[in-house]
Amino acid sequence: MELKDLRREVSGFARIMTSYDIAELELEMEGLTVRLRRETDVSSPHKVGVGAEAPSEDNRIIITAPMVGTFYRAPAPDEEPYISAGGTVLPGQTVCIIEAMKIMNEIQSEVKGRVIEILVENAEPVEYGQPLFILETL
Repeated sequence: MELKDLRREVSGFARIMTSYDIAELELEMEGLTVRLRRETDVSSPHKVGVGAEAPSEDNRIIITAPMVGTFYRAPAPDEEPYISAGGTVLPGQTVCIIEAMKIMNEIQSEVKGRVIEILVENAEPVEYGQPLFILETL
């Protein structure tokens, strides 16, 4: 692959990453591996905190899916789930993965809270804005 072609490909993928708020992407093309990584803004519309409803009177918040994809509770089938009902989450802690277009997107909490309920089954498809978790903020 020529350098100008590689630049065009990388530029196109960089635009896709920005459009879908993807933080990291690894590509393999013609024996060449390219890893793209970008800083994401925590106030971005695809971050979990923005996809969460405001706390109600009883300090509960609903974390919603920031994208369409497949919901996974654990990093791998044989590993423990990121969080469980009754457990505590901290800001920045990964709560699940949503696979979109064969890219694993780690979804992180922006609040400290206790997990009241997990609303989605493992490996279930989710829609943008679909409720995933109910947390009680701490």
